[in-house]
Amino acid sequence: MPKLSLDTDLVGQLADLMIDKGLTEVEYEHGDVSLRVSRAAPVAAPMQYAPAPAAGAPVTAAVSGDDHAADHPGAVPSPMVGTVYLSPQPGAPVFVKPGDSVEEGQTLLIIEAMKVMNPIPAPRSGKVSSILVDDSQPVEFGQPLVVLE
Repeated sequence: MPKLSLDTDLVGQLADLMIDKGLTEVEYEHGDVSLRVSRAAPVAAPMQYAPAPAAGAPVTAAVSGDDHAADHPGAVPSPMVGTVYLSPQPGAPVFVKPGDSVEEGQTLLIIEAMKVMNPIPAPRSGKVSSILVDDSQPVEFGQPLVVLE
């Protein structure tokens, strides 16, 4: 069997091109050389998010001290496992805070799961009586997030 000679610099350049341009596959042909580089699935570009610094007034909404709030019939459960964010980006105001009135479909918070930001909508109109999670907190499937009255 003949020894295969591979131009690793060329492969690296093609891989860099795929990343820079968001491609999942690239083919290169020159003379009798034909090369195809691909990856199994595209990688979603993560939304840049970092919690706001702790200096000054906190960005997170107050967490209810009511231990029974999680059992409340108006509790909105997490539809997935991930990390919860209470604002759309660092330094931005929170989506909702206790006492706010919300409309059905209005974004309550975001859960990041597998580098995808998933807005969590209000299942119905109502008043936010408490927020049961902190900003940047990991959450589990079914965990109560917010209580709507």
